[in-house]
Amino acid sequence: MSPLILALLAAICVGAAGFALAPSLLGASRAGKRIKALQGDIQANRAATSAARTREQRRRNIQDALKSQSEQYDKRKKRVPLQDQIFQAGLKTKRLDFIRNQVIVGAVVFGLCVVLQVPVLFAAVFGVAGGYLLPRMYLARRRKRYQDRFLDELPNAVEAIVRGVKSGLPLNDSMRVVAKEVKEPVKSEFQRVLDQQAVGKSMTEAVAVLLDRVPLPEVNFFVVVITVQQQAGGNLSEALGNLARVLRNRKKMKQKVKAMSSEAKASAVIIGALPFLVAVLVSMTTPAYLLPLVQSPIGLFWLGVAAVLMSTGIFVMNRMVQFDF
Repeated sequence: MSPLILALLAAICVGAAGFALAPSLLGASRAGKRIKALQGDIQANRAATSAARTREQRRRNIQDALKSQSEQYDKRKKRVPLQDQIFQAGLKTKRLDFIRNQVIVGAVVFGLCVVLQVPVLFAAVFGVAGGYLLPRMYLARRRKRYQDRFLDELPNAVEAIVRGVKSGLPLNDSMRVVAKEVKEPVKSEFQRVLDQQAVGKSMTEAVAVLLDRVPLPEVNFFVVVITVQQQAGGNLSEALGNLARVLRNRKKMKQKVKAMSSEAKASAVIIGALPFLVAVLVSMTTPAYLLPLVQSPIGLFWLGVAAVLMSTGIFVMNRMVQFDF
């Protein structure tokens, strides 16, 4: 057999072996690729499932924190005890001392009515009403002023915390800066939070003290942000930055409402003061004209009716210019 024929037969054998083995080799390569792709899909699915579980758990934590904080805020909005009202007004007076002051005010009003020759029965009624209402009105006004001063400075405090957190300071140190730098009463309230942490309370428990002192929606927003961040994590600086912007927008809205309702308030003041001004002017021009109102029982009765009606009208006008937003 010639060498040429042998070479040709060898080439044919090698080609036949290649054709026989190629499909198996290609199949193994494709199977490997499929296995790798399948493993990648499984890992991706596991990662997606884990991320979904994490998001779901975080969402549940946030919902639980919001629900708990909402329930606590609703409880604080109910009837506030006298000692809590004194505490929220920034006073250090005890409840029994305040009641003693009410009794003293009532006795003073009763004595003035007796000096002015008001019948004893009416003097007693005026004394009881004055002793109960006048200190309560003072307390409510003092409490409102304290809350307004706190809200005026709260956006600056929140922005100071945001700057501290962005610069790398922990939340505690940022609050410590606020407790040293900002104005009163925010300064004292944040120092109270730090004192609560110093005795072993967590940040969530310590920051809730702010709501005990200043039970307002704006303060509740701040407490909710801190509580959610402590329990579920998240970008604290971004959340507090948004909160500071919301607080300033609410402050602008409050000023706008105050400006728009100033005309109605002025009208209420004028209408409420008009009967007293007329009585003074009439008494100056004709002193004996209004004497029957204070010297006869029927006159005193109608004076009482007029006082009740005036009080009702002033209360209604006052509620008409109060806006919740």
